[in-house]
Amino acid sequence: MKLAEITNYLESIAPLNYQEDYDNSGLIVGDPNMEIRAALVALDCVEKIVDEAISTGCNLIITHHPIVFKGLKKLNGKNYVERVVLKAIKNNIALYAIHTNLDSIHTGVNARICERLGLTGTKVLSPKAGLLKKLVTYCPQAQAEQLRSALFYAGAGNIGNYSECSFNADGIGTFKGNEDADPFVGEKGIRHREAEVRIEMVYPTQAERKILVALFENHPYEEVAYDIYKIENKHQLVGSGMVGWLEYDMDAYDFLHLVKDRMQAKVVRHTDVTGKRIKKVAVCGGSGSFLLKEAIAAGADAFITADFKYHEFFDAEEKLIIADIGHFETEQFTSNLLLEIIQKKFTNFAIRLTEQNTNPINYLF
Repeated sequence: MKLAEITNYLESIAPLNYQEDYDNSGLIVGDPNMEIRAALVALDCVEKIVDEAISTGCNLIITHHPIVFKGLKKLNGKNYVERVVLKAIKNNIALYAIHTNLDSIHTGVNARICERLGLTGTKVLSPKAGLLKKLVTYCPQAQAEQLRSALFYAGAGNIGNYSECSFNADGIGTFKGNEDADPFVGEKGIRHREAEVRIEMVYPTQAERKILVALFENHPYEEVAYDIYKIENKHQLVGSGMVGWLEYDMDAYDFLHLVKDRMQAKVVRHTDVTGKRIKKVAVCGGSGSFLLKEAIAAGADAFITADFKYHEFFDAEEKLIIADIGHFETEQFTSNLLLEIIQKKFTNFAIRLTEQNTNPINYLF
């Protein structure tokens, strides 16, 4: 199987434009046309993971965290990042990362946390803006349905849990072709009036090229009139964190013990327990302190995440319980999620989970 077949599929699930600006998701090492024999999935790409790939005959490593966050100016093996990249190149192993783009989708990392905690009615905690555009075009009434269908098929018209969404308004279009024109209706040199439909559809930015191809291939006019608008609407299925509901409200300490058990955490660092029972819960895999205000605004009784600094715990102000269970602990089930995503599409592909624990943090009890 070509590497591009796998990466293109992963990017159809978690598009690269969903990642944060600081991130470096995508193909880090490798030729998209290289043949992939087998893949190894891990949370982190460190030296022992590359060694495991070599020993198991895997020439693709898929991780959540990118091994390269910042640009490399030299490759001389002076640190673990450079050593990993050098060893991967030397052994013809491709490295691929699917990080904050996987965090951002509503079926991604945070959904897996919600699933383990038994949360229902989940939704994205902080939806992203800037991911949607609107297409407006004008088409003769007789051809409008064919054009609409083609645009829907290309990926336009999806809003949340609804598909094939469009707005249509009848009107009159006018045009006059010059002597070089080849008008679909009307005659050269004569102003023509045509009953047309104004068609409007929202679409995700990453689908724009495919949608425009569908527009030009299915619109009957020689010159297609269309407008593209950037819209500020937030994509309700894409963003940071998630929030959902427990099946029944719980005593705070009972809930914290449930979190420790379900998330297989060694410790739980948490703010004061005030006696308030826990029902609505916000979560964020990895470093989630930036979402504290959103968790409070959502009415969450508890916020499960990692990497809170000392002074940031004060910011809870007894409005909710912050439970910091560790970065690795919030994301450790991501490898299983990736395995399931890939196996669902490529049922006969050789893929395996790492047997290595890459958590760099140890605990002394």
